[in-house]
Amino acid sequence: MAKRLAVVDVERCVDCLLCAQACARRFGEGGLARSAIAVRSAGGVERGFVVVVCRACDDPPCLHACPVGAIEKGPVGVRVVLDRCIGCKACVAACTIGAVRWDEGGGKPVICVHCGLCARFCPYGVLALEEVEGG
Repeated sequence: MAKRLAVVDVERCVDCLLCAQACARRFGEGGLARSAIAVRSAGGVERGFVVVVCRACDDPPCLHACPVGAIEKGPVGVRVVLDRCIGCKACVAACTIGAVRWDEGGGKPVICVHCGLCARFCPYGVLALEEVEGG
């Protein structure tokens, strides 16, 4: 059964960014530029953090926004066909939660592939892979 990444307990997030670092390492690079996951303040220390990652929409707006078919529906979420991408950022603008990140160096979108690597590196149990019905 297919699995998708889920934010299961955002209250535990301390903004250590180990999830984002692990994601970026998929590409064999340091830093956060190619991470498909983002953590930001919810508006002050007392409010905690927001973890932004692809929610694997049933009807993804990023897919429909792409004028060249560079985003395809995957078993869970979407996949970017980098060779087709023209770098128009329509997918970034279309994502209502801001989960389509942009690789400035490569000029292409970075979207979570729900591999779960970030969840494995989160020491606080903020993230987990969950099974998807019909996936």
